[in-house]
Amino acid sequence: MAVNDNQTFEALTFALGGEIFAINANLVREILDMIPQTEVPGSRPFVGGLINVRGKVVPLADLRIKFDMKQTPPTIDSRIVVVEIPLDGEPTMVGLLTDKVYEVTEIGGASIEDTPDIGMRWRPDFIKGIGKRRDEFIVIPNIERIFTSE
Repeated sequence: MAVNDNQTFEALTFALGGEIFAINANLVREILDMIPQTEVPGSRPFVGGLINVRGKVVPLADLRIKFDMKQTPPTIDSRIVVVEIPLDGEPTMVGLLTDKVYEVTEIGGASIEDTPDIGMRWRPDFIKGIGKRRDEFIVIPNIERIFTSE
C-alpha cells in the first residue's frame, strides 16, 4: 500500500506502548491470546522467541524494540497477531506482540498523511504514514521494511 494512493483499506488496529497502530487486515492470519514462547539464545532482540501456531514454528517479534519503546510485561489484554508477509519472495508467518487488539476498521486513503520529517521518534522508513480517525492518530508501520532491515 502506498501512502499517497488514496485507497481505503481494511486495517486491524492495535495498541503498542500507548500508541495506536494499524496493519492491513489482509496480512492477518489469526489473533492469539498469549501463549508460551521459547527464547532463542543469540537471536536478535527484536525477534527473540518462537511460538507454536497449529504445529508450525513461528518467530515472535516485539515491534517495541524497533520503535525504541519501553518493553512491558504482558497483561490480560495482550495478544499475538499472526501475520503473513513476503520475505525474500516467500510468504512468511510472524507473530507480533501487542498490548491490546481493538478492531478491524476502514482507513481512508485520503486521511493518511506522509510521516512528518520532524517530531517523530521513530525511523521514518519504518512508517508508511499516519492515519487519522475521529480525533485519534493511527501509525501505519511498514511491516515488510521492518522485517527486512537490520
